[in-house]
Amino acid sequence: MPDYALEAAHGGLVAGIDEVGRGPLAGPVVAAAVAFTKPPSELLAALLDDSKKLTARRRKVAFAALMNAPDILIGIGAASVSEIEQINISQACYLAMRRALERLDPQPDLALVDGKHAPRLPCPLKMVIGGDGVSLSIAAASIVAKVTRDRLMERLAVRHAAYGWERNAGYGTAAHFQGLRTQGVTPHHRRAFAPIKNMIAAEAHAA
Repeated sequence: MPDYALEAAHGGLVAGIDEVGRGPLAGPVVAAAVAFTKPPSELLAALLDDSKKLTARRRKVAFAALMNAPDILIGIGAASVSEIEQINISQACYLAMRRALERLDPQPDLALVDGKHAPRLPCPLKMVIGGDGVSLSIAAASIVAKVTRDRLMERLAVRHAAYGWERNAGYGTAAHFQGLRTQGVTPHHRRAFAPIKNMIAAEAHAA
């Protein structure tokens, strides 16, 4: 379970940063930055873990607790499908992280970032491999980013019902591919990603 040791060891205002949506075939990438202005309560800390380890219901409970908690700063940033195609997915993830961090006021003294590849951020940073299972701030960021992106994909699914985005969040599931075969590619699909690029090329060749 993640704890508050890395944040406490630094002593200043520390933000955890994580992103969600690197792998889907559709939709933006979303990042969150979360900073506790004082150590989280035991009750709140008990709700937090790597978002991938939590059920959808537990994520929603944790998300609500974070959004309503005192003494917490939350910033959310995204990079659009067009930005993903223009600058590639890795750079788009970093862009979303910067945007999330820039929405924190005041800015943190240190950012703890999940992963091993360092983005360019406007503050000192420390990379933490497997950070969403180590740091409470990163775990909180992973939950905020995941729930935010899932809700965005659910809203898109209302207008694009054939792809199952309310269930698969844009990942390449069988239902998603079936929707692509029957309805084709939407403006929300990442045309630079191989499955979508290959489908577009095949359709152009057939025509």
